[in-house]
Amino acid sequence: MALATADLKKILVDQKIIKDSDFAQLLLEAQDKKQTLANYLVVRKIIPEDRLAKLVSDFLKVPLIDLTDTKIPQEVLKIIPEPIARRHQVVAFKKKGEELDLAMIDPEDLQTREFVKKKTGFVIKPHLVTKTSMDAVLSQYHSSLKAEFEKILTSKKEDKKKEEEEPGAELKKMAEEIPVVRVVDTLLEYAIFENASDIHVEPQEREVIVRYRIDGILHDVMTLPKVIHPALVARIKVLSNLKIDEHRLPQDGRFKLQTDEYNISFRVSTIPVFDGEKLVLRLLDEGAKALTFEELGFAHSSLEIIKRNLSRPHGMTLVTGPTGSGKSTTLYTILSKLNTKGVNISTIEDPIEYRIRGVNQMQVNPKIGLTFAIGLRALLR
Repeated sequence: MALATADLKKILVDQKIIKDSDFAQLLLEAQDKKQTLANYLVVRKIIPEDRLAKLVSDFLKVPLIDLTDTKIPQEVLKIIPEPIARRHQVVAFKKKGEELDLAMIDPEDLQTREFVKKKTGFVIKPHLVTKTSMDAVLSQYHSSLKAEFEKILTSKKEDKKKEEEEPGAELKKMAEEIPVVRVVDTLLEYAIFENASDIHVEPQEREVIVRYRIDGILHDVMTLPKVIHPALVARIKVLSNLKIDEHRLPQDGRFKLQTDEYNISFRVSTIPVFDGEKLVLRLLDEGAKALTFEELGFAHSSLEIIKRNLSRPHGMTLVTGPTGSGKSTTLYTILSKLNTKGVNISTIEDPIEYRIRGVNQMQVNPKIGLTFAIGLRALLR
């Protein structure tokens, strides 16, 4: 339970749970243990968890709810993907009309509440829960995915002999089976919800690690059983129109996911590594609009330099930075600024991440000999 230190002190001292003179020492001990003060007090058995939760609930005037033994419908639970639920300690447990009830460790986390509201479109009703209750609810995500994994494991054992005899055909069949389809769909949907720019599926000796790149930084989001790796890779290869029985050479492909809510293109690369095939999926939001210069977050002085240089008749603009830092977004914003009826703009791209009306965008295709160099020569004739 998150609460401002001064507020928590007032509650504990007013209720005579601790003495004013002991507070500073307890806070120091909690920090030394790298725990919140509330959790530390519960672990030390200075106050029972449920009593502390009731006091915090009354203080914040936020309803307290116990979900320890509550089975949440999967369609409600999955409104908030597991990585977000775990990172922000928030789960959806009830939906009624346009209202969504959230269980939160910190109901005053306005940033998370606004994020969920923006992503889901629901009116948010926060509720306070204890850490024990939150952990119980979060385990329901695991049990749902675990059931899908068990179906894959069972299917794989039954088909092991066939796989040895006809690896290509069996892999294709495995890729179309409902359990692996659901697992892959879940991984992709989580990434979209998290605004991830990349998905990394990395095989290890005994497991498969799934990582998302968010704001330029890779985060571990899930560890899967190694035995589902062939089915996972095969499914993504089928979606990307790649050779499913080719494991020794790198391959590149792409596919799209389109719904009423989003239009995402996935650029897929397979890389043979020691423990299997690594997958890297780059997410491109084809429905996204170019940002304004103000929305890019540049300092005012930097923005003036950019605008001044864009007004020049010729020159070169270089945008550098790590993966996911916003290089393409910045360049597309510049193009949108320059894109007026009186000019002719042509680009050479790999890939074309956003479509800009009025701009002639050329997609590089090395397989047929259309490289950056050849495209540039054609434009400069």
